[in-house]
Amino acid sequence: MKKKSFTRRDFLKVAMLAPFSGALFPGLKSEHREGELIKKAKVVLIRDKNALLSFKKPNPSVIQRMLDEAVCALFGEGEPLKAWKIMIKSSDVVGIKSNVWSYIPTTPEVEQAIKRRVMDAGVSEDKIGIDDRGVRTNPVFRKATALINVRPARTHHWSGVGTCIKNYIMFVPRPWDYHHDSCADLATIWKDYNLKEKTRLNILLMLNPLFHGIGPHHYSDRYVWEYKGILLGEDPVAVDATGVRVLEAKRREFFGEERPLQPPAKHVFLADTRHNLGTSNPQKIELIKLGWEEGALI
Repeated sequence: MKKKSFTRRDFLKVAMLAPFSGALFPGLKSEHREGELIKKAKVVLIRDKNALLSFKKPNPSVIQRMLDEAVCALFGEGEPLKAWKIMIKSSDVVGIKSNVWSYIPTTPEVEQAIKRRVMDAGVSEDKIGIDDRGVRTNPVFRKATALINVRPARTHHWSGVGTCIKNYIMFVPRPWDYHHDSCADLATIWKDYNLKEKTRLNILLMLNPLFHGIGPHHYSDRYVWEYKGILLGEDPVAVDATGVRVLEAKRREFFGEERPLQPPAKHVFLADTRHNLGTSNPQKIELIKLGWEEGALI
């Protein structure tokens, strides 16, 4: 039976109910509120004024430090290597799922910072792969026991936003099959292709995000800004939902009014309410903010 399309009215209902709904995710923080056990997904936002050497070139040493500090905060560890070893074992085969979109790619500086720590955790170089569009045939990804998901945040013509959930669309043979209804069911990829259990960390780069555009391959320097931040967490939905909040705040600041994403980023919220991949509810997300505070927007 064909699935019912998710309408704008449905999206508004989800947005209204967001503070009262959400899905549980492994490794969430627990807290009590008025006798109720609340599960919270940890998301770390770290920003640094020196994160970029130029508009689109990250500072390698600063990026390494930002990732280390954020991972330490995520896992409650004082030493970066101990924190990375919580995620990665020396016996793992590790795929680093990058993103090569030419206007705002993941960049070698970020990829190598991640690879360096995976190697420090004891994984040999031949058991580490970095790829985007070739993940289905890449021999390392075909054998991968662990995945690290990393990509820049941007608005997207078909899905509202291109963030961590959507970054795995290259694991499917026909990505365009998921464009129906504003990519509403992207979260199914994570379960159908055994990606949820393998993914150890989701990293949403907010170094120079794209917050607005029109058309299938939109890009304009006018609609990117030097936010100089990184969002990361174990729960991809919580990370993406937090990124959406930042993009929406930037759109309000830039346009001077509410300017909803078009199309709405409903696949992020449906990943929670329909597919139970993680939580999109801000009340069930513990946001840890580190570093530069000016212009955080959240």
